[in-house]
Formats: sequence, structure tokens, C-alpha cells
Amino acid sequence: MIKEFIVFLKNYGVVGLAIAVIIGGKLNELVSSVVNDLFMPVIFQPALKAAGVDNIRSLNYNGILYGKVVVSLADFLIVALVVFLMAKFVLKEESVAKK
Repeated sequence: MIKEFIVFLKNYGVVGLAIAVIIGGKLNELVSSVVNDLFMPVIFQPALKAAGVDNIRSLNYNGILYGKVVVSLADFLIVALVVFLMAKFVLKEESVAKK
């Protein structure tokens, strides 16, 4: 049964998938930190001062916290761009190796 399990892991690339999930999670943490701790204060600081708000997450309109949505949208867009660029690089390297 152990041999069958090892064959299963090899055939379906489960170990590679697990590694990709772990690396993807850590990449998400890194990009989220860059967005929240670097880009948001630098990009939105002038607008926040004009609005009289210390933190973008506290922006709201009648109880609707749209500041959190802005942060999440920026985070998503930057993560998507980083993943796109990495995939483009990896697929380019893969196509070069096939030739």
C-alpha cells in the first residue's frame, strides 16, 4: 500500500502541487505586505491627508468601509500582475527548453 501511495504521489505530481501552494501562499503574503506597507502609504497618503484619515482601511461612507475594498483591489491587481509575469517567464523558459 505504501508503494502504491508513492506511485500515486509521483504520477499525479502531488508533491509539486503542494510545493506550489506553499510558495504561492508565501508570495501572496509578500505582495500583500508590499501593497499594505509600502504602496498604500506612499500612493494614498496625500489623498488620506486631504480626507483627514490616518488609515485607508478606515475610509467609510455611512458605515460602508470602502477603504478595505480599495486595499483589497490593489492587493489583488498587484498579485495578479506578479503571477502573470512569473508565469510568462516560466512558460517562456519552458518553450525555449523544448526547442
